[in-house]
Amino acid sequence: MLTDTFVHVAGVGLATERSLWEQGCPNWDAWLAEPERFDADPASRATVTRELEKSRRALTFGEHQYFARKLRQRHAWRALGAFPEHTAYLDIETDGRTGGDAITTVGLYDGTTFRCLVRGEDLHEFPDVISHYAVIVTFFGAGFDIPLLQRKFPHAPLDQIHVDLCPLMRDLGYRGGLKRIEEDLGIERSPETKGLTGRDAIWLWRDHERGRSGALERLIAYNREDVVNLEALAKIAQTRLAEATRCGTLLELRNPRRRAPRIYAG
Repeated sequence: MLTDTFVHVAGVGLATERSLWEQGCPNWDAWLAEPERFDADPASRATVTRELEKSRRALTFGEHQYFARKLRQRHAWRALGAFPEHTAYLDIETDGRTGGDAITTVGLYDGTTFRCLVRGEDLHEFPDVISHYAVIVTFFGAGFDIPLLQRKFPHAPLDQIHVDLCPLMRDLGYRGGLKRIEEDLGIERSPETKGLTGRDAIWLWRDHERGRSGALERLIAYNREDVVNLEALAKIAQTRLAEATRCGTLLELRNPRRRAPRIYAG
């Protein structure tokens, strides 16, 4: 949906964007081909044209930093699918402390391959690994994962577009943590990890430090399911948010008293 997006242009909000679509301007190319045809008031045609030219150039050359700056976090989901080979679903586990040194594992999934960086083994490689991605997808990452990673790796290039699914699922009427929402959506976990929580991840790490056989493997399996399931959650959120945005019901969805119906990942 990124190339259909206009809200990253100064002066263009949801109502103006929807008006452009209704005028027959579905995407950047349509505007750039005939800017005189469309009205983006209160934004000027010159402003819209200039920003869309920059947007087209940034997307062509893979300059994700441009969109990370321009898209407010509430609209970052629109970049899902725009950088398919450079998207990382990310989740960290900790030893229960609150500083950057609390990180025990960082799970990364690119839609095909899962990698888990482990403290004492290859966690130090995180800055290089994350530099290859344009989009980071998390669940409550803005409040937990990203701040801890910034403390642990203050020089890491965390300039990616960050899609935090926690507030997006709340916009869609879902409450609770990742496991609760997975249950609501019918996303199943393996028998090996079903019922495990972040607190269990702390104890698994402590068991690993004590030398308990299989503890690290189970922790990694838990971390893997966290990040792999984020992909399914992101696809559901993107589809429903795009539909709500196009039909003008996004603000209604953000009413906290409204409970969304159950839907299933398939």
